[in-house]
Amino acid sequence: MMKRIVLNHILAALTIVSIFTSCQSSFDADSGKTEVTKWHQNKTGAVSLTFDDGTIHQFTIAMPMLDSLGMKGTFYIITGKIPESQYRGTFIGRPGEEIIAETAKIPTNKDNLLERASAIGFLGYEGGLDYHTRAGAAVDAENVDKAIEIIEEGYAKIRAGKLKKVGPPTSYREANDTTTWELYRQYAANGHEIASHTVTHPRLAILDEPNILYELEKSKEEIENQIGADYIFSAEGPYGTEHEHSVEYVLKVYESARNRMPEPFLAELNRGSKESPAEGKEGKEYVQWQRGPLFKTPMELMKSWVDTTAARSDTWLVLVFHGVEGVGWEAKPKEQLREYFEYIASKRNDVWIAPFVEVTQYIRERMAAKVSTKIDGGTIVVNLTHTLDPKWYGHSLTLKTLVPDWEKAQVKQGETILAARMTEEEGKKYVMYEALPNAEPITIREME
Repeated sequence: MMKRIVLNHILAALTIVSIFTSCQSSFDADSGKTEVTKWHQNKTGAVSLTFDDGTIHQFTIAMPMLDSLGMKGTFYIITGKIPESQYRGTFIGRPGEEIIAETAKIPTNKDNLLERASAIGFLGYEGGLDYHTRAGAAVDAENVDKAIEIIEEGYAKIRAGKLKKVGPPTSYREANDTTTWELYRQYAANGHEIASHTVTHPRLAILDEPNILYELEKSKEEIENQIGADYIFSAEGPYGTEHEHSVEYVLKVYESARNRMPEPFLAELNRGSKESPAEGKEGKEYVQWQRGPLFKTPMELMKSWVDTTAARSDTWLVLVFHGVEGVGWEAKPKEQLREYFEYIASKRNDVWIAPFVEVTQYIRERMAAKVSTKIDGGTIVVNLTHTLDPKWYGHSLTLKTLVPDWEKAQVKQGETILAARMTEEEGKKYVMYEALPNAEPITIREME
């Protein structure tokens, strides 16, 4: 009797081993291999539609077109020109009269240039902003001597009474071409990114520290107070500045800047670059390719940018628009925009169309992600982690896991069932899904 019981136990154990072995036998050495896809939903590239200055037709003409096509944009707004804004254009520093008097005794030089250039636009004299802007353009072009000459001329004319006193400006741009904070809140709630383009749109490269911080920090504060903390992620320095002085301060205040993204894995081709993504990649994982459609930019050229992005695997096309239908700098006619937006939308099976913030967060999370996998019986277990700041980086990533010759698979993160689809590449089966980093383990099982 005892021998029979022992024999039955042995047979039962062998059955269990047999079943376990059968489960394991379907997995080969590569089963469970998991990667985070380069782009969301394993697209071949990304496109971000960005708009500068916050002019009214961007919201009344361009944005409804985007909404009708299911696309969302990024709008860099000048906060100081919005009627309800708390912070306006101003000079932070000594009394203007003191600076003007000093210019008669001490010539403008490298030591006092930034203070004088910061002040001249807000002293209340006609043409003062123009002197600031022209001097800033010279500094952006690395011609400090020219900037000194321009500022010296401006103060000489002020002292001589050749510039009429008209009162301090409240903004660099006219206030009648913008919209309201209430509408901005609606746009944000509808999925568009609202981001900073400073308080008054100055030349950042020629501002001293108190004034560059005012322009960046008060614009950020205004957006956070009016719309919310989710919209203070990125900024764009006016005039597309890449001057080191400007970029340094922008990146002190904001998590990201369209002007400059100093990532070790990202090559940047600015709007002035004549290089293609293939030429300018520099061995980097990603290429951010900025293009600025101007009034006379041919449609064929604009479409070719999208085609190039779709044909590659590494390119993030960042389109920079300004004016729309007669309002704003280099205004594109609405019919051209409609044709272009429809063309971009037609490529959505290939390219990921998303606001600047979403693409930035995705690629940073992907590059920081750590993936580990194991086989537990008939289950693939995946752990996804990164050490980035959870304030900004806790969004889902697209994962692709190699599985045996399964027809269907169930994917769960914790107790949550994730949407999953099977795909085949080079004769191998994968399951693709979206999962959160730094959350519960992901489990993948075959489904009957």
